[in-house]
Amino acid sequence: MLKMWKTLGLVSILSLGLLLAACGDSDEGNGDEGGDSQVGDGESVELVYVEWDSEIASTHVVGKVLEDLGYDVSLTPLDNAVMWESVANGEADGMVSAWLPATHASQFEENKDSVVDLGENLEGAKIGLVVPEYMDINSIEELPDVADELGQKITGIEAGAGVVSSAENSIEDYGLDGWEVQTSSSGAMATALGEAINNEEPIVVTGWTPHWKFAEYDLKYLEDPEGSFGEAEVIKTMVREGLEEDLPNVYTVLDQFNWETEDMESVMLDIQNGADPADAAATWVEENEDKVSEWTEGVE
Repeated sequence: MLKMWKTLGLVSILSLGLLLAACGDSDEGNGDEGGDSQVGDGESVELVYVEWDSEIASTHVVGKVLEDLGYDVSLTPLDNAVMWESVANGEADGMVSAWLPATHASQFEENKDSVVDLGENLEGAKIGLVVPEYMDINSIEELPDVADELGQKITGIEAGAGVVSSAENSIEDYGLDGWEVQTSSSGAMATALGEAINNEEPIVVTGWTPHWKFAEYDLKYLEDPEGSFGEAEVIKTMVREGLEEDLPNVYTVLDQFNWETEDMESVMLDIQNGADPADAAATWVEENEDKVSEWTEGVE
């Protein structure tokens, strides 16, 4: 009998040991699995952006990556000038929305000595005047041919946007007397474009790439022989001075953030089709682990 109790006791001790070990392994596994989520330890990060479809997409994706690392991330839409100023004066930590060399040329010139330029996060960006493919013109020089149909109107986005300024310059460069750029918002421009296309009506808008409208509609840029809209652009990342010292892991992610036009346009199109920007960003991050891992390489 005593031998049996000793045996049962030994079995119980072994079982308890295995259970504790399993729990320990489980806790350790959870720690490893969620280890990245503790990197930020709840520290606050603020990213700012201009409220264009492209920048809504990129900023929410980067914000999601930082959030997954454990940071308390705020995403704040601002006017172009205020976006640059907030990074330059240190009120915001950074932005991935700097269109250069043309679109944000004046803002960059004014603030370049007070921001840290982390380089390109997307190549091949472009701005210009865009029309539906069914319109029988191919150059800005031909706009007078459709002046009556268009009411001498170019449908623009927010006043002060670089593409709007370039469009206004094109009116002078091409001698488009009587023409005007009607400013509104990027959303209103997209709505007007969609309505015109649904009715196969003529329209000319201020456009840029990347943008979901090129995935949704059959569009073309009007040729720009005078160079009013400049050459191809890049989108850059700018951060405040001192970010590398204060939040080195955030700096690392922002420094390594880089993706392709197709990536950005897929997120934009999801948002346009009804997805919440945060949800669209989360879906992209989940489906592109390899690319995200490149951005977070070296994070400790």
